[in-house]
Amino acid sequence: MAATTAQPGGSLPSGLGICTTAPDIFYLPEMVFGGLVWILVASTHVDPPNPLGWVMFVSVFCFVMSFLWMAIFSAGGHKNSSGWAAADVAYHGLAAFFYLSAGVALAIVTLEKKNTNPFRIYQIDIAAVVFAFVATLFYFIHVILSAIRWKSF
Repeated sequence: MAATTAQPGGSLPSGLGICTTAPDIFYLPEMVFGGLVWILVASTHVDPPNPLGWVMFVSVFCFVMSFLWMAIFSAGGHKNSSGWAAADVAYHGLAAFFYLSAGVALAIVTLEKKNTNPFRIYQIDIAAVVFAFVATLFYFIHVILSAIRWKSF
């Protein structure tokens, strides 16, 4: 009888491998579109402060956390642990939920202030809404692919 040595199918990339694997390739687009939301909302007058403060918090928090997450993964700090794969799913799921709520809040504020803001500010706000939903899409795709990877551990 031949003995089989079945290895777990999942592995977490490190180094430049994060630029070539399916879920991890989304780090840069997440940071680019999240950074654009941050810049566009900050470039206008943040009024009303309550929902737009949430949008700013989400965009800054997710930008910083995605950068740190990408740095940990590229440095190999995860040591190919299934716990890190689960944490990857949890973080990106939270980020997708945060960005969805921020995008909806930003869209509502933009529609409410359509006639009171100058057209240029309105265009900037519309661009921020679009980029917030694009960032939501990237985080959502990342969480789905990370969950598939986590299940293969």
